[in-house]
Amino acid sequence: MRRAIDLAQRGWGQTAPNPMVGAVVVQGNDVVGEGWHARFGERHAEIAALDAAGTRAEGATVYVSLEPCAHQGKTPPCADALIKAGVSRVAIGARDPNPKAAGGAERLRDAGIEVVTGVEERRALEADPAFFFSFGASRPWVTLKLAMSIDGGIADAAGGSKWITGRRARAAAHELRAGSDAIAVGLGTVLADNPSLTVRDAPAPRVPPVRVVFDRHARTPLDSALVRTARDVPVIVIAQKPPVRAARALEAAGVRVLRTSSLYNGLEHLTSEGVRSLLVEGGAHLASALWERSLIDRLIIFQGPVVFGAGAQNAFAFSPATTIKKTARLAVLERRALGDDSMIAYAVHDVPAPQPGPGIYAHEVTDKARTERTRPD
Repeated sequence: MRRAIDLAQRGWGQTAPNPMVGAVVVQGNDVVGEGWHARFGERHAEIAALDAAGTRAEGATVYVSLEPCAHQGKTPPCADALIKAGVSRVAIGARDPNPKAAGGAERLRDAGIEVVTGVEERRALEADPAFFFSFGASRPWVTLKLAMSIDGGIADAAGGSKWITGRRARAAAHELRAGSDAIAVGLGTVLADNPSLTVRDAPAPRVPPVRVVFDRHARTPLDSALVRTARDVPVIVIAQKPPVRAARALEAAGVRVLRTSSLYNGLEHLTSEGVRSLLVEGGAHLASALWERSLIDRLIIFQGPVVFGAGAQNAFAFSPATTIKKTARLAVLERRALGDDSMIAYAVHDVPAPQPGPGIYAHEVTDKARTERTRPD
């Protein structure tokens, strides 16, 4: 199953709005076929793995990171393909939260195929959290990415922040962009850095991420890199109290101005625009506002080997002070060395697991799978 989940990640930035899925076909002790959903509209993971296995799929066990679909979409139901191939057992990482696609486990069971669910479920959920979160959520899955100095500064005393980290760390940050529906910053970042917020140092995503500016009064400069390229890659300004003239000027330049009543309402608007995953890249006011309202799901820190000293800007400088006794410790999901820099990913909120429904046989999880699902990473 871990191999299936790793294969699923090869669809990074290419499958949305479909999920990333991987599949492995095992005959006896041999892997006879592997596959993943490579791009939206193309073969699903199970079909690719079955094609690779050929006749060796008969009687085999298939490990798939997400419950095989049971509906006719751009491709036929994967559950039917597994039945036709004559597999004997299907192990599923996570149930499908999409009510239109769910039910594959039931269809497989009705065909006499053994079904096991919840195998490495936590890993499967974490591999594509925005997909699972999006069903029933009114806001996007929010990841806050910050580049920091050793002493916790996101900018020096003069406001400078280029470049805290090196080339490898910046490439990893662009990979995060490629897998997100939208990239957001606050007005302060636009004024200080004039970012373009495009994907450059990573494989191009199928659909370029929407660029978002949280800008209460619509003061984003018309000559900024974002506004000048708004007709090439979409730009949305989230404004609570935009002057009519300022909003009209931005809209005339191709920027969408969404008028909202609050920060949360702005996130709701993004969801209605099809944004399921939002990567926030600063600055301090926006990071603090999201943190204070518990609207951050993943926190990713890139740390460079520099010290800013007194007067450096802290990412959460505008959040209310707290004490060590009241501060929750965050779970570390990943640590990675990137040359002289480092990256740590923290879980702020858990990925919601789909609840058992028709055709889901949660009671069939083996003892080993149950242990792996509940064991801390």
